[in-house]
Amino acid sequence: MNYNEIGIHALQEGNTEEAIKAFTQAIEEQPDNPLGYINFGHVLTSMDDVERAERFFQKALTLDETSATAYYGLANLYFNSERYEEALKLYEKAVQYGLEGADAHFMIGKCLGRLDQPKLALPYLQRAVELDRNDVPARLSYGITLASMELFDLAEPQFQKVLELDPDNSDAHYNLGILYAVSTNRTADALHHLKQAYTLDENNEMARYAYDMISTQL
Repeated sequence: MNYNEIGIHALQEGNTEEAIKAFTQAIEEQPDNPLGYINFGHVLTSMDDVERAERFFQKALTLDETSATAYYGLANLYFNSERYEEALKLYEKAVQYGLEGADAHFMIGKCLGRLDQPKLALPYLQRAVELDRNDVPARLSYGITLASMELFDLAEPQFQKVLELDPDNSDAHYNLGILYAVSTNRTADALHHLKQAYTLDENNEMARYAYDMISTQL
């Protein structure tokens, strides 16, 4: 009986208690297999039990120091705890040891962004978008980073693509509105997107403030 598979199925069904039991049995049955510890770490992360989750991911890495999924799980834990420098190193390890897909590149870019290093973040965000062209958060972050560097001509199509994928994305409307307000004379377009932003998300006070400010100037 594969207790790791049972635990993953239980998680997919939303049954955290059964997942914990299954992963506990997986560890007891194969104490030298890092997978059980990794899966248990993911459960604890979802429960915001940071200290215990950290110990399980670290245990997995003592058993297999090349485990990309263990590095990635621990990196997510640190990122969510705003430990961005530590998270960055672990995401890089995950990629180094073969983690495929857009997610790790996106998270490296996010870490560098949080560390105020947009130029270094840019190629990772670009790579994330190349690996998954329909990844809305990665494309939005890529566009925001381009805009922050005043590369407006490159940022605009990124926001437009986000809205093509997710027409009700308040953040994309806001950023496109600001881009039009700052970089072009497309005031009407700026007002349209800013209004869409705060209409879609009533908590988007920045969009409402920008809309009111531009309207007053007119």
